Amino acid sequence: MTTTTGTPTPARPALLELVGLRKEFGTRTVNVAVDDVSLEVYEGETLALVGESGCGKTTLTRLLLQLMRPTSGSVHFDGRDLGALTPAELRGVRRQMQVVLQDPFSSMNPRMRVTDIVAEPLVTHEPAARGRRARPRTRKRVGELLEAVGLSAAHQDRYPHEFSGGQRQRISIARALALEPRLLVLDEPTSALDVSVQATVLDLLKDLQRQHNLTYVFVSHNLAVVRQVADRVAVMRRGRLVEVGEASAVFRSPEHPYTRQLLDAVPVLDPRRGRRAAARMSLTGEEGR
Repeated sequence: MTTTTGTPTPARPALLELVGLRKEFGTRTVNVAVDDVSLEVYEGETLALVGESGCGKTTLTRLLLQLMRPTSGSVHFDGRDLGALTPAELRGVRRQMQVVLQDPFSSMNPRMRVTDIVAEPLVTHEPAARGRRARPRTRKRVGELLEAVGLSAAHQDRYPHEFSGGQRQRISIARALALEPRLLVLDEPTSALDVSVQATVLDLLKDLQRQHNLTYVFVSHNLAVVRQVADRVAVMRRGRLVEVGEASAVFRSPEHPYTRQLLDAVPVLDPRRGRRAAARMSLTGEEGR
């Protein structure tokens, strides 16, 4: 059973709705990776999906992106049941759902220049972006995308290995924005980066969300990062949602024992303070009580 924490979310449209999602692997021995997950993601919000490694977060994001089909249940995007769409219809919806992965370097072809990496979604989905005649227009669009994420249009002709980790993640974000999506799934987007670089990438994501009214599903096990970006938090354990609520309420007064365990596991700098109080202070900016 899922615990709901905090005041109810104000009525606003649900861009994404998961209904009774279940995913099983195996035949003789069945492994249930996602078990009866129902969840709404509201337009313009950041929903953080948290939990320890192996809890089902990545499988759930693959289901909502339709990279794999659920054993049962359904995914609705903007009111449409994605499981009922034809391949051509689903291709159209994919323009509006993009992903930024944990390791930007592994998500790029090292033999491709940045201009081709960022332009790949355009070439795939827009016939007008294909061919030699479209090249100048496509390069201009790539330059605009790179500048939007804090890089220079002059970087287009470089290769991925010529950039730092933070710069490569910015390139991944530019590629995800190429088709002007409504939903971004951010799968541990800062966990491979230095702490100082993490902060700049998180600030960039918040700025882009405000500018483009983006909706984020932010997957992370780092509660300190989640605290900076999330409007609501959904906690997963063993394939099930155990707690969903407003981020401030979940961090301040978690209802489920597993959520309290996650908070208790946050490193404490001052051992003289109570672990729970110190963790909450670091996550909420408030004095623990």
